[in-house]
Amino acid sequence: MSAESARPPLALLAIAAVYLFSLLLAVSNYGYPFPFMGSCYTGGAADCFVFGDSMISLYFIIGILKRQRLTLWLLIAYNLLDVGNALVNLALLSPAQYASLAEAPIPEGELRLNVMVAALLLMLLNLYVFANRRHFNNRSPYLF
Repeated sequence: MSAESARPPLALLAIAAVYLFSLLLAVSNYGYPFPFMGSCYTGGAADCFVFGDSMISLYFIIGILKRQRLTLWLLIAYNLLDVGNALVNLALLSPAQYASLAEAPIPEGELRLNVMVAALLLMLLNLYVFANRRHFNNRSPYLF
């Protein structure tokens, strides 16, 4: 295997950069409430969710760089879960609860627009990941 083929393609580096950004966002939310499936978790439960989200993002970064086939399907499933979580939170949590999380007033129209745009971006990311599935050619279930 040459050094040229060992290097991840640019498409995978772009996906890894998105999940590195996701990791940084997850870590920066440590200590804040965590909305998940219509409930708002605080304290130790929120910290556990943030830690878990951070570890998942770290796994994705390593899996993408190692071109792991399993990571491809986990990425798609995770993004779909994230879209579902956002929509469930939007349906079950009031704008006042979101405003208390953000510690600032949030107009309901802007909240809905932001959630829908984020969901659309995640779906587009899923399409991009799926379109580049040929690069995920490592069939090993283990990262190391």
